[in-house]
Amino acid sequence: MAIKAPKGDFSKGSIPSTVMKLAIPVILAELVQVFYNVVDRMYIGHIPGSGTQSLTGVGIVLPIITFITAFANLCSYGGTTLCAIARGEKDDESAVKILENAFTLLVLCALILTVLIYAVRKPVLTVLGADSEILPYSLDYLDIYVIGTVFVMISLGMNSYITMQGFSVVGMWTVLIGAIINIILDPIFIFILHMGVRGAAIATVIAQFFSAAWVVVFLTGKQAPLRMRRLYLNLKTTGQILQLGVSGFTFKVTNSITQGLVTSTLRLYGGAMGTLYIGSMSIINSIREVTMQPVTGFTEAAKPVMSYNYGAKEYGRVSKTIGFMLTGSLLYNTLAWAAMMLIPSLLISIFTDDPLLIQTCVPCMRIYFCAYFMMSFQSGGQNTFVALKHPKYAVFFSMFRKVILVVPLTLLLPRTGLGVNGVFWAEAISQAVGGFCCGSTMYFKVWRPIIKLSRQDTTPSL
Repeated sequence: MAIKAPKGDFSKGSIPSTVMKLAIPVILAELVQVFYNVVDRMYIGHIPGSGTQSLTGVGIVLPIITFITAFANLCSYGGTTLCAIARGEKDDESAVKILENAFTLLVLCALILTVLIYAVRKPVLTVLGADSEILPYSLDYLDIYVIGTVFVMISLGMNSYITMQGFSVVGMWTVLIGAIINIILDPIFIFILHMGVRGAAIATVIAQFFSAAWVVVFLTGKQAPLRMRRLYLNLKTTGQILQLGVSGFTFKVTNSITQGLVTSTLRLYGGAMGTLYIGSMSIINSIREVTMQPVTGFTEAAKPVMSYNYGAKEYGRVSKTIGFMLTGSLLYNTLAWAAMMLIPSLLISIFTDDPLLIQTCVPCMRIYFCAYFMMSFQSGGQNTFVALKHPKYAVFFSMFRKVILVVPLTLLLPRTGLGVNGVFWAEAISQAVGGFCCGSTMYFKVWRPIIKLSRQDTTPSL
């Protein structure tokens, strides 16, 4: 009679089955999470009389929201990798300390961010492109959203520790609880109580509170194999978490920086249509979030499988997981790319009923996403670097696509005669070049050595 593997033991069973058992609930959770984020924008875009201005105002806040999630990634990416490797080595005591350390670090970061963002919100929003017409809408949303920073970071940053232990369905419920509450409260606060943008922010904060509470209750309860019992902070462990987590952090921070640069550049080159172009970018960012989440959930589910088997020295399973992850990602991203090229108006109309905004957004969207399928190699490479403890590569390619490619291209291409379209071409070029460079580096520097190790069964020296 076969012995059932303990919960979270990823060293047995077929790789596709193991990954998909984790991935399906995670993908559903990621989809719900992003829907939960964009549902505000969907309702806001349809506010009678001020939908376009309100949507633009929230779009300008997006870089700050991305900045907050960057710190959630900082505590999540590295900590879950270290926990999974420790579990693969059968050292649950160390894994618990890593979990407790990550939670403590996350709470401290959240409290500091709350104070910092509130103090500098007005000048930052002005730099991001909020003029006298749009600034009130941005402030209405951000002033309330920032109050829930600690809830946002706990629900986003600690939920991956639930999935890492094999409880992906519980992790899915973290997001579902918040999403259901948000979807119910949004129309009540926005339309029935006539609170507009402020109502959307209040609904989001309340929803994130319940999601965060669910995470804490599970991670401190008896069902969790790794159970938090205290606040704990160790300098060495913190350093290890930060070293691996900095890749996810860098990815989000650079994304925040480029979002801000893009908004200000659209304002500069858009002229009288600046608000329409910023609104278009807000919609494109929302569509990108929706389309990215399934593949993000899929690659995130593959990460603990890679880390666990790496710790258990099952290098053949590590290699198979990388191959399965890349194949699945490429298939999905190609289908998403086809949809965005063929039916952009249908996707855009979800967020606005303004015909002029839809007309403006369609060509911008086709440019922005024209090389989207190449992001399979970017996300696959990034997750492999993190899962197998290669933080330098992970950090470099997080910066490479956004800082080295997008920033200078955003500044230069509009000056070459492309005008506003140059901003959208900058992203397309970065997807193609960044995906190729990240994927090829991952293959030659990490995957190919893992393949050799799987044949030799020796200790890695990567």
